[in-house]
Amino acid sequence: MLRKGIPVLGAFIDALSWDDAIEQIVAWGEARESRYVCVCNVHSVVTTTLDPAFRAVVNEAEMSTPDGAPVAWALRQFGFPRQERINGPDLMWRCLGEAERVSQSVFFYGSSEATLAKLRESMAASFPHLIVAGMRSPPYRALSPLEDEAEVRLINSSGANILFVGLGCPKQEKWMAACRGRINALMIGVGAAFDYHSGATRRAPLWMQRNGLEWFHRLCTEPRRLFKRYLITNTIFVIGVAKQLIARKLVDD
Repeated sequence: MLRKGIPVLGAFIDALSWDDAIEQIVAWGEARESRYVCVCNVHSVVTTTLDPAFRAVVNEAEMSTPDGAPVAWALRQFGFPRQERINGPDLMWRCLGEAERVSQSVFFYGSSEATLAKLRESMAASFPHLIVAGMRSPPYRALSPLEDEAEVRLINSSGANILFVGLGCPKQEKWMAACRGRINALMIGVGAAFDYHSGATRRAPLWMQRNGLEWFHRLCTEPRRLFKRYLITNTIFVIGVAKQLIARKLVDD
């Protein structure tokens, strides 16, 4: 895919439509190409400025979508006025619909056994003909080389076309990058999508999602865990994007 987009702070983010993203993902899945897709919110973008290894992972992905509303807004300011937010939970759900339609199989890697069981029930209700090649809740600790190889063999033996990875940022992105060339499927890091679609975590009302306020809903539900993170990362993001906008204006003038 010829990538079109722009760096937002340290992360190259693709400017693309929902249709473009889904079409490309299905094509890669059909070929079972060993590639990976990142979905980047404000936390991800800011982390690329603090962690050089993570920045390399995001920038070497085949696709990095603007997950957070502020990230999509930044792309609109940087010359892509029609850019929409392409977030992990919705991306996964739309991909499942397409996978069912074209008979591609899917695999889920991450979260807990209980969450995966609930996710399977939810998918069965919405996508009764979806081919689920497998689900795996890996240990939370670091895996040994032998254990890691066993995980790769398990996924490959399933014959999955698309692998959804829900290990959290930045762990899932680094894991996908390390597995490129080893796992014979398209990998997509979808963050908390397993929790949302299983019902383990309640998602923001639709009106909040549409108005870029999903982050505020998450803050209200988990204030102790998220307040400091949002305060720091949002501040870094706003300052960084403002500097980029000023620099672009100076060049244009």
